[in-house]
Amino acid sequence: MDKLLITGGRRLNGEVNISGAKNAALPELCAALLTAEPVVLHNVPHLHDVLTMKKLVTHMGARAERMPDDAVHLQAPDDLNPEAPYELVKTMRAAILALGPLLARFGRARVSLPGGCAIGSRPVDQHIKGLVAMGAVIRVEHGYIEASLPPGQARLKGARISTDMVTVTGTENFLMAAALADGETVLENAAQEPEITDLANMLIAMGAHIEGHGSSKIRIQGVPRLHGCQHRVVADRIEAGTFLCAVAATGGEALLRHARADHLEAVIDKLRDAGVSVTREAGGVRVVSPGAAQLKAQTFRTHEYPGFPTDMQAQFMALNVVAQGTSNVTETIFENRFMHVQEMQRLGARIHVEGKVATIEGVPSLSGATVMATDLRASASLVIAGLVAEGDTLVDRIYHLDRGYDRMESKLSALGAHIHRVS
Repeated sequence: MDKLLITGGRRLNGEVNISGAKNAALPELCAALLTAEPVVLHNVPHLHDVLTMKKLVTHMGARAERMPDDAVHLQAPDDLNPEAPYELVKTMRAAILALGPLLARFGRARVSLPGGCAIGSRPVDQHIKGLVAMGAVIRVEHGYIEASLPPGQARLKGARISTDMVTVTGTENFLMAAALADGETVLENAAQEPEITDLANMLIAMGAHIEGHGSSKIRIQGVPRLHGCQHRVVADRIEAGTFLCAVAATGGEALLRHARADHLEAVIDKLRDAGVSVTREAGGVRVVSPGAAQLKAQTFRTHEYPGFPTDMQAQFMALNVVAQGTSNVTETIFENRFMHVQEMQRLGARIHVEGKVATIEGVPSLSGATVMATDLRASASLVIAGLVAEGDTLVDRIYHLDRGYDRMESKLSALGAHIHRVS
């Protein structure tokens, strides 16, 4: 099992390319299942979850070939086997995104209940509720979601869907399913993340009729068929935010090429309040920081987009633990997303957790130690903490990191970090 060995205390300077977004690439790989024509996705990140999704669609009978230029060529024939087995999806919750497109195109689907990071419950009942409203018959048996259309019904039916909570993957599943449904589907309480807008733009390029994406109410007019397309995956705002926090904590100046400041406004506002300079440039986003010791810790609470993203909570906390002052971080999305706190305490962080609130008292320095990653974003937060800690930090279980960050240690090394992978 690989680990990352980090010698802290180095400022980060230079340029880094922000890769395509994991949370856009995964649903877009599934969207290719909606047509028998070729689909080409550009700017697809090199991630373990992307590899798993490629294996999944290949297992079903589709062609999925990665090209040297970060593109993936996909084609899903009409004789596809619409099943996502447990063996392929047990480590990746995003496999649930195959449910909507398989059911919409083939009239049936068998998808294993998903796995992934142990950060809290992300129930699939909202997915089931929405697809049932569109006319699907769904059973959950032996760990699988088995979906089909009633006898005599050839396609899903348009419906008005209002979920009990804002769900990103639910919104994406309904978008894909509704694109091939009979009639109009209206999604209320829809998620507004940029990755959903990117998926909608891809579906529109395939011939879908969608309005309102990027807002809480989306209208989809179903069409008889979709065609192939070429689409470029949007830049990963969470990777960009992670590098913003890394440079803010260590000090230095970096240009994050392809980063979208408009997708990170809540994070950037907090960084500026802390004393970090963040500016938009034609090629991306530039960040300049004097280092955490001269920054002011920030209180924040996570919220659905466009609020402060839960996927950035741990990374910003890594900045707060070495910034000046006391701060409170409230996690409102996932109940188990403070698992990195115990590992940060091993490095010398002063954090007290009570329920959904973590109180952080900034310390002058951290001390390197062996720490264990518990989930994807916790991994990134421990890397940032290791970059500012005195001495060596060994981050174990970085397979979590590889699920969501494209060659992170190489990018940090290019900025001047002393970091390398050890087996």
